[in-house]
Parts: sequence; C-alpha cells; structure tokens
Amino acid sequence: MRAFLASSIGVATAAALALPLALSSTALAHPAATQSSAGAGSAAPAAPAGSTQSLPLVPVGPAADRAPVARGMSTSPRLPETRGLSAREVKTFSLVGVVWDDASTHLDGRVQVRTRSVVTSAWSEWQDVDTHSSEHAADPDTVERGSGRVRGSTAPLWVGQSDGIEVRVHAEPGGHVVSSGLPTGMRIELVDPGDSSRPHSDAKNGTAEPSPVVDDDDKGELALLPGMTMEMAESSSANVPMAPLGAQEIPALNKADSTADAVLADEALAAAPYIGPRPKIVTRLGWGADESLREKGFVYTNTVKAAFVHHTASGNNYACKDAPAVLRSLYRYHVVSSGWRDIGYNFAVDKCGTVYEGRAGGVAKAVLGAHTMGFNTDSMGVAVIGTFASTAPPKPAVDAVARLTAWKLGLFGADPRAKTTLRSGGGNLYTKGSNVRLNVISGHRDGFATECPGRHLYTQLPPTRTASAKLQGRP
Repeated sequence: MRAFLASSIGVATAAALALPLALSSTALAHPAATQSSAGAGSAAPAAPAGSTQSLPLVPVGPAADRAPVARGMSTSPRLPETRGLSAREVKTFSLVGVVWDDASTHLDGRVQVRTRSVVTSAWSEWQDVDTHSSEHAADPDTVERGSGRVRGSTAPLWVGQSDGIEVRVHAEPGGHVVSSGLPTGMRIELVDPGDSSRPHSDAKNGTAEPSPVVDDDDKGELALLPGMTMEMAESSSANVPMAPLGAQEIPALNKADSTADAVLADEALAAAPYIGPRPKIVTRLGWGADESLREKGFVYTNTVKAAFVHHTASGNNYACKDAPAVLRSLYRYHVVSSGWRDIGYNFAVDKCGTVYEGRAGGVAKAVLGAHTMGFNTDSMGVAVIGTFASTAPPKPAVDAVARLTAWKLGLFGADPRAKTTLRSGGGNLYTKGSNVRLNVISGHRDGFATECPGRHLYTQLPPTRTASAKLQGRP
C-alpha cells in the first residue's frame, strides 16, 4: 500500500522534495526495506537522554560442584539453583528486566525484585517479574532473529524512579528442560528512560551530537530542524504528509476525511471504503524515542490482514503523564537489552486511551513488527501498557484499540469482525508453514501459547471487534 496522503498535505508539500535527497545516504539495513518521502515542520524536537545499567546475577544458593547439563543452562544442580543480587544503591532507573545469553533457552523459574523509591526512600515489597516473554519476538529464521544480538529476556517491569535494587531468581523444573538450572549469562537490566528535556543519548550511556547540515554539491544544502539528527528525520519523514517533519503528534481525522485521504492514495479502496476515523497518534518524536538506538531503515511486510492485541505485562503502576517515559523504557529494553532492531509493537495504548506510534516506518504502512512470534508477517501488534491477567483494562484503553484498528485495518480493507488466514512462521501452537484461520482482531494467545494479553483484556476482544466494525461504517 502506498504512503497515505492526509489533510495536512498542504503543510508538508513545500519541503517534501528535498529531504529524501539527504536521507538517501542512510542506506536501509534490510533489503526488503524502502525509503519514505519526507516533509518539513517548524518545531525543534528534543531527544531524551537515558541509560541502561546491566549487572550480572551471581549464585546465592547451593552452587558448588555443578556442571552444565544442557545448552544454554548454567548448571546441573543437586538443588534448584538460585541467583540474584544483594540489596544495593545504584544510579536512578525506572524499569527492570532480566536477560540471558541464549534467546532459545527458557527461564523456568521465578524472578522477583525489590526496589527503593527515589521519592520516599522506602523499599518495595518483593514483586514478580513475568518470565514468559520469548513469544514477543521476531519470527524464527528472520534477519532480526538471526542478527546474533538477540538475547533471552523476561517481560519488563515498570517500578518508577528508584535508586536501589535487590534481585532473586529461583529455578523451578519446567516443561522445556529436565533441569533445575538457570540460563547462562543472567543479568538484571536497570533502565532509565531519561528526561525529554535532556540531550540526546547514544547506545547504552553515551551521547550523540545532532547531525550537521548536509551539503550535496549536486542537490544543494539541506538544513535539518534544530536539534534533529538524521535518524530522527528518517523516522519522522515516514509519516509525511499526515504530519510535517518534526511533528510530535498526528492529528485525528473524522471518518470522511480519513476515507478521502485513503482513497486518494489507493483507488482500489473506493469500491468499499470502510475506514474508521483516524485517532490522534503521538509520534516517536512525541514520546521521545532515541532514534540512535534502533537499526537504520525500515522493514515492511506486504499488507495488514490482522491485528494482534497484547499487554506489555509491565504492571499498572504508572500515571498517564508517565506513559511516554514507560514507552521509552520499553523501547530501550527491547533494543539495548534484548537485542531487537526496534521496539517490537507497532502501536501502544496507555490507560487513558492515548495512542502512540511504535516501531518506526510510518503509522499508515505495513511495518514488520516483532510482537507475535510466528505471525508478524502481514499483521500489526497493538500493546496496551499494563498487566491485565487479574485486573480489568480501563475502558478508555479498550475504546482506543477499537478506534485504532477501525482506521488501520480499514486502510487495508480488513473487516474487524471477520476471520483471515495467516501463514505461521513457526511457534509453539502452529508449525512453520501451516495456514491458520484467525480472527482479524486476535489476542496474542490466539497465535502462541501464552497468557498475553491477560484474561481480562482478552475477554474485551469480542465487543472490540463489533465496535471497530461500527466505526468503519460496516452494516
């Protein structure tokens, strides 16, 4: 599907011819990727700082006389292995997770953390970290999965601003290996999302200077917006002309304008233009994504036939004003700690119903994500920020999922109430290459044996399908 024109086309057209000339020097990282056109804006974007502390977990239980029993496992213990980290003061962080060397090795055990609040100086009670997160990942045998950088990881847990940490991980015999050992190379990742008013950061703890003006003898000189790097321009340009270069949000459109823009971009939709009103979407620049972290360029799939709904399993202890910081932390954890090319989800929704752009490449395009192992091709992933195994999702968040899917699925002619066929890329429910009939709006657990998106969010999917189709104007 071609890039979408929007009602803001007049704002962006003036500079749309210049930026691709400068961006052409940033070759895309994947052969299937294509470069997007760009436009101009007036806002001077500010990128946040941020950091990741990575601390090794050490034996804290019976650990002597142990020898490896299986690939990726640390020991063959007489008693269940325990690793951890004694209580200590550390640099400020807000999100935690545990990673290990081999992404194909499962962590059969229990991970718990205690943290000390910066605000109150009080230590929390022990909190469980969801260990089942491997299914939120790129498909097997893909370039992203085979990069050599991907590590095993738990789900991340948002704990708020903290400056103390204590960790314990207990091995428990599971169904994947006959062992009471833990994966090798286990580390606790302490993620600081940074302050969006602070300078731009690079990799784990470094800094990056804004890109200079690009001077091309044949094509003239292109000045980026103040404070904008080439990576930021690349990401922002993927949403032009829906919003100008440097925009922090893509404005909402009513159904008539959303439909008119989509039909203008793809005349095939004119026969049955069931497209919902476009919701307001906070861009990556708006939530402060550090574009130097992700891989350059974008990777696209052919179309969007289905939307998989997730929860982030990062807890519900956040205020809506903190959602951008949560998202920056999730992004940094996915890329720096877990070794992915970008954040895994295509979109995120907070508890107040605000929609955020996820993986870079353009919100109206079929960007290949890493959200539902085995079914990332021809699909999109929407993550509601929170944990909904025992807690009901807020109504504004559920309504936002309906609005987002009504618009995005409508751009590709998909009926939210229908079923579609996807080919499995391999997972624990369906063998690689099998054709699987799934609901157009499915939960993560429909494509992979997992608790995601939590029981209470999953039960909201039937009415979400109905609401989404109604917003599209389907009879």
